Amino acid sequence: MSDVVRWAAFSCVLVPVVLVGYGTSLAGAAGAALGLATVTGACRVLLRRSERGAARLRTEEPAPRQVTCVEDPAPRHVPRGRVGAGAHRGGRHAGGNTPVD
Repeated sequence: MSDVVRWAAFSCVLVPVVLVGYGTSLAGAAGAALGLATVTGACRVLLRRSERGAARLRTEEPAPRQVTCVEDPAPRHVPRGRVGAGAHRGGRHAGGNTPVD
């Protein structure tokens, strides 16, 4: 059992004890414990599945790939900055240093 699962199991026990200590009903604390245990179990299953998948990927040898680089002739993004007299469109002070009443 990993450290993550041990801490999760510890919290499944500790949280209901703290809830009862602060005045929560036993049914509420039991419900919280059941919910935490369910989430912990689901996370444990997902963690094990992820670890198995990662181990399987490490053992497989990747097939050699041919990578070709083709330079894109047209840029995808044209930066637009403050250019020219119309750079400050709209806003409160569109007229320069004139006072606003």
